[in-house]
Amino acid sequence: MATKELNISPVGRVEGDLDVKVYMENGVVTKAHTQAAMFRGFEKIMEGKDPQSGLIVTPRICGICGGSHLYSASSALDTAWGTTLTPNALLLRAIGQATETIQSIPRWFYAIFATDMANKKFASKPLYQEVVKRFAAYSGTSFQKGLTASGRPVEVYALFGGQWPHSSYMVPGGVMCAPTLKDVTRAYSIMNQFKNDWLEPIWLGCSIERYLKIQSWDDLMEWVEENESQKNSDLGLFIRAALEFGLDKFGQGVGKFIAYGTYLHKDLYNKPTIDGRNDALISSSGFFDGKNYHKFDHKQIFEHVDRAWYENHAPAHPWDEPLPTPMLSQNLEHTDFNGKYTWSKAPRYNGYAAEAGPLSRVIMNANPNNLDHQIKDPLFGDIMQKMGPSVFTRTLARVHEAPRLYEYINQWLGEINLDGEFYIKPEEKDGKGFGATEAARGALAHWIEIEGGVIKNYQVIAPTTWNVGPNDQEGKSGPIEAALEGTEIEDPHDPVEVGMVARSFDSCLVCTVHAHDQKSGEELAKFKL
Repeated sequence: MATKELNISPVGRVEGDLDVKVYMENGVVTKAHTQAAMFRGFEKIMEGKDPQSGLIVTPRICGICGGSHLYSASSALDTAWGTTLTPNALLLRAIGQATETIQSIPRWFYAIFATDMANKKFASKPLYQEVVKRFAAYSGTSFQKGLTASGRPVEVYALFGGQWPHSSYMVPGGVMCAPTLKDVTRAYSIMNQFKNDWLEPIWLGCSIERYLKIQSWDDLMEWVEENESQKNSDLGLFIRAALEFGLDKFGQGVGKFIAYGTYLHKDLYNKPTIDGRNDALISSSGFFDGKNYHKFDHKQIFEHVDRAWYENHAPAHPWDEPLPTPMLSQNLEHTDFNGKYTWSKAPRYNGYAAEAGPLSRVIMNANPNNLDHQIKDPLFGDIMQKMGPSVFTRTLARVHEAPRLYEYINQWLGEINLDGEFYIKPEEKDGKGFGATEAARGALAHWIEIEGGVIKNYQVIAPTTWNVGPNDQEGKSGPIEAALEGTEIEDPHDPVEVGMVARSFDSCLVCTVHAHDQKSGEELAKFKL
């Protein structure tokens, strides 16, 4: 049978423009290309600026995870300048990162992902009506409650950061805030409201303590059936419906995973160095090749531009690669998918495409060699062995983080020493720095080179860059491209399966989906959230 082509533009529901081109035979995707259709040039903006410009400019890269960019920008300067960070500074940074991440979980699940489960494709399934009742966009009962609750954690962020998004309270040497007892008490109260309004009664149907006892896939299935409250919770419904709808059967991806780790222990990273970062992390870093764990080393990261609309250069580590220079002669109206076809570079770790995101994080947290102060959660080690990656596994990983993050936020609030120091002024100097964290969507890092007191080179690799990256010079697919391969599309006029794969990665791109026939130019369908 002849190969059919399907173009979906754009496919995301968040920020930016992600286009997807898939090739199908007998309704099954045989090849896919992801295309980032917008160039912004933040790295070029940074050239020649004061080194601390990154604290103001880079949080504007994203209106959803700006705090994660601030975390990375300040951390990069910490390592370049050799700062001293007090326990309070590390706690306040961790609280900011964690509150930004936990608020994203219900927003992403209800507004970005779960609405696709209300698609007519699943109308014949027994749980479909209940899924529509709760998860349908705007009208769903849980859609409304979940999005309302998601606003609570960033109120805590704003207490310490002054505002959210686009705060600049994290700086090299610490944080620019000195909270009072009233601030900490209010933060406890806000997080308690988040737990009492949504996390326990609606999402879990049980206490956080009960949920965190789950250690394996069998434990999770027993938890679902343990009582009606848990079975009929939103998490219980999602698990049952996702398996019934077959979301565990597609969207596998490249099978390799990268996490930079996050949340630096308050007593283990007071003199920031790049080499000392791995062992100071609470949520561990690493590279998982599908069988074995490897220690994370940022020097193993190289970016490829062979398929990107930039001037060519050999694959290079971010410290060594030039600032991105668009190929102005490129005809963007007639994309050559055998050549350059996107504004996204293709990051590779030790030569491999790797998936970034919550699934990568929970895989690293299942590493039996994690240190005593690091998260030790074997659940997804077991799930990966029994089921492997999929749309379902990736989604479950994202929502699995909420209860643990809640516990950590409460713990860290209690460890703040209100009489202690929050900032120690550093000495500015030339040099190179690396700062990283785990944004809600995955591994985020900034690399900086300072020369003559100004920025000579600034490079950012975001989680979406890892995931939507194109083919590399050897023709190997990026993670979303690989995850789309093998996907069965039931109705090419409504290719919800393609959207579900892309949205399981939470690619940080836009909010409308079009499908059109490339040959005729006819719009087949249009969807808007």
